Amino acid sequence: MSVLIEVKNVTRVYRDTGGNPVYALKDVSLDIEEGEFISIIGPSGCGKTTLLRLIAGLDIPEEGSLFVDGKEITEPSYERGYIFQQPALFPWATVYDNAALGLKARKIFPENKEKVQGFIRMIGLEGFEKAYPHELSGGMAQRVAIIRSLINEPKVLLLDEPLGALDAFKRMELQEQLTGIWKKTGATMVMVTHDVDEAIALSERIVIMTPRPGRIINIVTVDINPGRNRNNDDFISLRKKILEELHLVISRPQPEYNI
Repeated sequence: MSVLIEVKNVTRVYRDTGGNPVYALKDVSLDIEEGEFISIIGPSGCGKTTLLRLIAGLDIPEEGSLFVDGKEITEPSYERGYIFQQPALFPWATVYDNAALGLKARKIFPENKEKVQGFIRMIGLEGFEKAYPHELSGGMAQRVAIIRSLINEPKVLLLDEPLGALDAFKRMELQEQLTGIWKKTGATMVMVTHDVDEAIALSERIVIMTPRPGRIINIVTVDINPGRNRNNDDFISLRKKILEELHLVISRPQPEYNI
């Protein structure tokens, strides 16, 4: 496989209400291969979502550069889909119209409208095409958000804790669907999560970040049985290893930076 996403020495600084610098990310570098599924984990406030937004082109770094397929990221693109923790559907639009939004925005809906029904069928929402968001469960609404991001067939799908608001059973159900979508579409997937089990179940590699200023402290390869049985000894051992590393990361003093 070839490298699709390149993050090179990226630093992102914000300002607090007093105008003081707050480092979200400091000198972060990461290569992500085409078709790979990786998860990013770390303590709250470590810059996971900031990194995802930078890859999406929704934010820009103070230092460093980001590339997709050799082209520098300077703005959002339909080739990089983004799924938020909350579905953020348009309440006045049906499931079908919410799902078709990207095609309509690009003015290519008429020649691609059959794709909408295909994605609705694939993700198990057939029969709900005319339903409105307030008529859907949280899991169903998030499925619509997933379709909306997939409809443009992006090279990269960025997932910002997309299952965090769901109950355990719905969460595991959608985890299985995400795995199926990843295998079927071949998209490169980058997911932010706080759930170590979720990261192990879905990912090929897991990126572990430090508390702010966010830096990559380790990248763990998930090399266990394909079924990812959560009661399997290899799964349990890897979970223990990652949790121990996270505990060490959180308890380790972090350097301070000034601009």
